[in-house]
Amino acid sequence: MRHFYAMMARMRLIGRWSLMANRTAENVAEHSLMTAVFAHALASIARDMHGREDIDPDACAAAAVFHDAPEILTGDLPTPVKYFSPGVREAYREVETAGVEKLLSMLPEAMRERYRAFWEPCGAEVEKIVRAADKLSAYVKCLEEVRAGNADFRDAAVKTREKLDAMGLPELETFFEEFLPSFSLTLDEMG
Repeated sequence: MRHFYAMMARMRLIGRWSLMANRTAENVAEHSLMTAVFAHALASIARDMHGREDIDPDACAAAAVFHDAPEILTGDLPTPVKYFSPGVREAYREVETAGVEKLLSMLPEAMRERYRAFWEPCGAEVEKIVRAADKLSAYVKCLEEVRAGNADFRDAAVKTREKLDAMGLPELETFFEEFLPSFSLTLDEMG
């Protein structure tokens, strides 16, 4: 009996933003879905609008689906804790690696390398896109919370946007211009 997919289903049980008062709770499964959607979007923008033939939107989306799966075993460590010091970051990286190995051990041997590729370096461009999509998902969450009147997310929104801008990715700039404004509209306004 193999437990990998049952464990993956548990992503919905791992809460995010534990140090923040949330108007709308978010779990790792929801975050991973939006990260995958944004990774696919950013890669598609890079490929279709900026002529980047070296980027595969499907590979970016697949890597994004699994990017936080080790948190099923480790929990979601809040960013201020995770980056408190180089020692804490390195220790958490070791815990994440152990989580990946535990998840992989739940697959048949013949499938492990396919899934290992989601957590090991899968190409600099895929990693860049997934990292940007991860931050973009967090940024949209911050904007939604601020829009709902939650001042706890104001500073997080500013800092996350600064990190996104510092990435210098043309596909992010295009996303901000073409798609981000819709996140401040009501359903009727988008109709």
